[in-house]
Amino acid sequence: MSKLWGGRFTKQTNRLVEEYTASIGFDKALAEEDVQGSLAHVTMLGKCGIVPAEDVEKIKEGLNAVLGKIRRGELEYSVSDEDIHMNIEKNLIEKIGPVGGKLHTGRSRNDQVATDMHLYLRARVVEITGLLHGLQEALIGQAQANTETIIPGYTHLQRAQPILFAHHLMAYVSMFQRDIERLQDSYKRINVLPLGAGALAGTTFPIDRHFVAEQLGFDSVYENSLDAVSDRDFILEFLSGASIIMMHLSRLCEELVLWSSTEFRFVELDDAFCTGSSIMPQKKNPDVAELVRGKTGRVYGNLFGLLTVLKSLPLAYNKDMQEDKEGMFDTVATLQGALQLFAPMIATMKVNTGRMREAVNQDFSNATDIADFLVGKGLPFRQAHEVIGKTVLYCIQNGKYLLDLTLEEFKQFSPLFDDTIYGVLQPETVVNARNVYGGTATPQVVAAISRAESKLAETQVWLQAHETKNEN
Repeated sequence: MSKLWGGRFTKQTNRLVEEYTASIGFDKALAEEDVQGSLAHVTMLGKCGIVPAEDVEKIKEGLNAVLGKIRRGELEYSVSDEDIHMNIEKNLIEKIGPVGGKLHTGRSRNDQVATDMHLYLRARVVEITGLLHGLQEALIGQAQANTETIIPGYTHLQRAQPILFAHHLMAYVSMFQRDIERLQDSYKRINVLPLGAGALAGTTFPIDRHFVAEQLGFDSVYENSLDAVSDRDFILEFLSGASIIMMHLSRLCEELVLWSSTEFRFVELDDAFCTGSSIMPQKKNPDVAELVRGKTGRVYGNLFGLLTVLKSLPLAYNKDMQEDKEGMFDTVATLQGALQLFAPMIATMKVNTGRMREAVNQDFSNATDIADFLVGKGLPFRQAHEVIGKTVLYCIQNGKYLLDLTLEEFKQFSPLFDDTIYGVLQPETVVNARNVYGGTATPQVVAAISRAESKLAETQVWLQAHETKNEN
């Protein structure tokens, strides 16, 4: 069959041009969305009296037959048919005859492809939100099991102050909550219908765009036809959110790599999420965490790639915009793959509480509390800071930690020290002294876990509502 658009041309497309410009190699991922949009479009054509009812039913029957072939993996795609839209339309016409050509009445591939991507990304955002929700559940589960486990807290990767391990994990729950909220907010811009904008100026047919939006579960339609076919902000926004998610994952990855090392031994990752060495039989490598950390770069690249494609493009549609899909598909696959692995990897992680406590006992992370102790005795903080600095230096020079010092040794730095200093320096005391909203004290962390569980419930309600919308 000749090109569906070939009437104006006198020559066949050069084979190399055909291969270079075809997008079917990757946009076939939009096959189901393309049929979904076409079913709503042809239903509207019938409702508005633009296509006879009997033709509408024949087209819908043909489209459902094509959809069945897609789902069974039986549809054969052709590069000569350029893209997913032309491939499906050719299959439809082969199935039901020339009446299939009426499907494209009142629309263009420009608004059609934009609709496909809105439908595709809408479903993926819901799926990724669900995966983040699962990761939060795994982190909260580990936090609940470690509300008494103390770990060194770090700044500059130097031991700073002791904190609860649960408090550390809950920081990531907060990060992923922001990620969920960003995705939920981006859903508002994704869930806008471009169909009916035509190539760029609308259509002469008396279509009902709002009816199509209702059929497809969109909340609204684009106000401007030029904007409808040229807007890719919704993809950029998704890629930006995905980049932030991957950045958060990469930070957690780095900590898992450190924590599982022999030097730290804070955690042990389950064998199912590690690999070995081809030459060193003793090795257990945290490859999942390392690879997720590495794949962060490709997601960043996809964001910057599309930003570059769209830079300085005039309105409305340009062939450059064919480059909007591969990075989006790759980011979705990368992000889903990482999140599918992360939740079970966290859930099965073993926490070495004894090693964590040993680390806390062998540092000076309780030094700030001595300064606070002296301030409570009336010493200005800056003087107290200097006193503790000298005390820590003394300990280092003499191979001791603060709790190893005798009261006489303490008093040589300040007469304000008394026996109560030993209670102040206990890790549990240090942790629970931070009993302020958002702090590391056990009551505050338990309360934070409770608040996070409420957020989990809210996300679950959102997921149920939007999963139903995508199914419809």
